[in-house]
Amino acid sequence: MIGTSGLTEKDYVEIDSAARSKGVGVLAGGNFAITAILMQRFALMAAKHIPHWEIVDYANANKIDAASGTSSELAARLSQIRKPVLKHPVEETHGPKESRGASIGGAQVHSIRLPGYGFSAEVIFGMANEKLIIRHEAGVSSEPYVAGTLFAARKVVSFVGLVMGIDHFMNF
Repeated sequence: MIGTSGLTEKDYVEIDSAARSKGVGVLAGGNFAITAILMQRFALMAAKHIPHWEIVDYANANKIDAASGTSSELAARLSQIRKPVLKHPVEETHGPKESRGASIGGAQVHSIRLPGYGFSAEVIFGMANEKLIIRHEAGVSSEPYVAGTLFAARKVVSFVGLVMGIDHFMNF
């Protein structure tokens, strides 16, 4: 099982090849909390119907990676559905373009790192006169990750090769 950020597409190709050559499964997920997995799945469903979205992740000031693995995976998986529509391209932003966040998979991702925050991530979808916010909050303990990790451990022995996303094994 892989639950880390920072791996590249090339890394995942190599991992898949190694897993297949050994006849084992590898399950990769940016977050093993059940609510994070559900947030991602619901966001994928919403992206099929709503063309505008941005992602925000929050963590305490000690978290050194930005964007988080959860938000990076979410952006990458959403880009497989489609690229979000931006009313005004980032390149045409008046003022510092960095204030619009980083573009990951075509989605704008904003990372907030401040004291007092536990980890949370949200994807905000917008249409004329309406919005949908799908948010996961994990707090500061490891407890939210236990059930998803045990679920993944039971599933990883049922296939060969690399599977990206624990939600592939949930019944939707």
